[in-house]
Amino acid sequence: MSDLKKKSSCQVGCWAMAAAAGVLTFIMLSTIGDYSFLPAVVLGILIFGLLGLLFNWLFCAPLPAAREKTDLSAASADAASTSTSASSASNAGAATVTSDSAAADKAAVEAKAQAAADKKAKVAADKKAKAAADKKAADKKTKADEKAAKTKADADQKAADKKAKAAKTKAYKTAAAKAEADAKAGEDFDGDDVREAADEGTKPATLAAAREGGADDLKRIKGIGPKLEKLCNTMGFFHFDQIAAWTPDEMAWVNANLEGFKGRATRDKWIDQAKLLAAGKETEFSKRVDKGSVY
Repeated sequence: MSDLKKKSSCQVGCWAMAAAAGVLTFIMLSTIGDYSFLPAVVLGILIFGLLGLLFNWLFCAPLPAAREKTDLSAASADAASTSTSASSASNAGAATVTSDSAAADKAAVEAKAQAAADKKAKVAADKKAKAAADKKAADKKTKADEKAAKTKADADQKAADKKAKAAKTKAYKTAAAKAEADAKAGEDFDGDDVREAADEGTKPATLAAAREGGADDLKRIKGIGPKLEKLCNTMGFFHFDQIAAWTPDEMAWVNANLEGFKGRATRDKWIDQAKLLAAGKETEFSKRVDKGSVY
């Protein structure tokens, strides 16, 4: 620190002497040398600079021994600094290696965790895909089963309809055959276990025409409509008392000969109604006919 201070003081003194010489040069040139102001200033400044550098070199430069000592000190300082830097660099390198190792370990752990997460995600995705595929297959099977069941149900229904139609046709044919046989053989209208035919029973007494005063309104008997009344008149029956007087054997003849209406006399109980009407009484049905609400 003392050498630097001395060197600084020496340099100040040298530059001060150079400045004095420059000023003196300016004065002498401007007064004696007959120079103008600007050239005198330029020359004064030039003398100042040259003398300042010269004086510093002559008086302030260090001696060779001192310079060598100074160079050795500087070299020692540089060596120490280099050693310190090397040590610092070594420590820094060690710290960097440690830091890099920790970073590598952390990266390895993170990579392992990521791999585990990816594996887990893949397992979940595969499971989801399998569930979706299973559901699709189940839906397809259900749809196929439903279609098969519907097809079978339609076929069964068709077969049942066909069977029912066949049974109905058979029943109809059977009934028709029976009806035809019954028509040919007649029916047992009077319950004597004998099927009536045209010659069944005994024909009742008939009239060629109605008595004086006109025929009775046979339509007041339930079971005798306009058409059947004409048939009864054609057969010779015009009055209630004629029908009321029929015997069971005569009723059997009438039942067997009422073409298209066989058995109607027994089923609708013509004799019972005719007895009431012949006696001047009324039935519920005859009252309705009299009011005009039937025909």
